[in-house]
Amino acid sequence: MTEMICVDTVTVLGPQHRGKVVIGGSHGGVYAAYLAAKAGVRAVVLHNAGIGKDSAGISGLAFLDAINMPAVTLEHMSARIADGEDQLARGILSHVNQAAGALGCAVGMTCREAARRMAKALQWEGAAPEFGESRFRIRKREGEPEVWGVDSTALVVPDDKGRVMITASHGARFGSLKNEPIPGPPLAVIFNDAGGSADNSGFSRLSALDREEVIAATVAAMSARIGDSRSTWKTGVISHTNARAHAAGIIEGDDLLTFADKVIATVKGD
Repeated sequence: MTEMICVDTVTVLGPQHRGKVVIGGSHGGVYAAYLAAKAGVRAVVLHNAGIGKDSAGISGLAFLDAINMPAVTLEHMSARIADGEDQLARGILSHVNQAAGALGCAVGMTCREAARRMAKALQWEGAAPEFGESRFRIRKREGEPEVWGVDSTALVVPDDKGRVMITASHGARFGSLKNEPIPGPPLAVIFNDAGGSADNSGFSRLSALDREEVIAATVAAMSARIGDSRSTWKTGVISHTNARAHAAGIIEGDDLLTFADKVIATVKGD
């Protein structure tokens, strides 16, 4: 029988996952779906991340139908985001794509049963669909930290030390994968709160970033598309902050221009 594997994030997928059914802790947006396709997995379970603005949290399902890869998302309050084992144990399906539906997967089914059904799928063939730029500079001003956008926290690098990073990832700590310090570290970082999700997992990383001396906050899932840092920058609205962000005067309801200006004021002494 096809092997089922739980991971806390699809950013760790590689050739060893090809042909497997992956219960991935990631959101169900297009970027996460692209990574699953790139790794050649047979089928994937993702988290709907509260569905969010423009239904971004489930947008990867149609993306994967284009290559006939079965994919489903889990209701966001049924299991923790970024925790594949928890999703397998208690996740409940919220949405299925056509390829998964053809295998009998349906809304309300348990994650475990859906994974069992998707294990019977034929391995899809061909190349993964293309995905556009996912890392770019948003703002550069003389004498100020740069502001960068990345569609996934996995794209933050050591060279981002001291920058303001607008990510489109969820703000959760991993369930079982080792939680490494954020590279750099940046001066500040933004996440998507994934609708809060089970056990408030969608913003559980914020307090940990206090210990890493990083100003951190989430935007509300309904204010910006998860997996899309351009959307996050343009329309994101702050929903949760860590202690360092609170000390910088960042509050619920701030837009990201205000967030960036308040962050940069902490190093300029304004």
